Amino acid sequence: MHRKNLVTAGQPLEKASRALIMLHGRGANAQDILSLASYLRTGQFALLAPEATNYTWYPFSFLAPPQQNEPWLSSALEIINGIVEETIQGGIKAENIFFAGFSQGACLTLEYTTRHARKWGGIVAFTGGLIGDQIYPANYTGNFAGTPVFIGSSDPDPHVPVDRVNATALLLQEMGAAVTKKIYPGMGHTINEDEIKQANLILERG
Repeated sequence: MHRKNLVTAGQPLEKASRALIMLHGRGANAQDILSLASYLRTGQFALLAPEATNYTWYPFSFLAPPQQNEPWLSSALEIINGIVEETIQGGIKAENIFFAGFSQGACLTLEYTTRHARKWGGIVAFTGGLIGDQIYPANYTGNFAGTPVFIGSSDPDPHVPVDRVNATALLLQEMGAAVTKKIYPGMGHTINEDEIKQANLILERG
């Protein structure tokens, strides 16, 4: 099970007008994902980056049957939910809470926000999709009410099939999200300049 280990940057929560929850990828840590903020327009944001125990949110591929990634997957979702609740209690409304993640962190970002669909500030998934050997629509409730979402990925990507990205984007659209999806031929498992531009559009307008 994950221990709560939250690394913060940017504005103090009590002074911030917005919050950005940032989720790192497999084998990385909170400081790795926070370093991305130097490319993002987050001047008014509290930056909140939980760190996975042993640097991994769940042990197997996100395409494995969900039960194979338990109890780690549920524990990770609980960590995020706790941060969201604390952020709201700290005075920042849900519509001013943003999410961004890369790879395993992008999958977790999409999984959490779609299980708790509502009007969020915005969602950025750098290479990710909904979690499971298939998409389980019964896991997802609520309505995004126009929340802006960006999902970017490579074609091909060694970990995230394009068909899962496409299916994820479609489900989020059906649940009321304003989705921008971009597939980059041969990009590799990384983040490119255009994706940063797309993320900043969401952070500025959300």
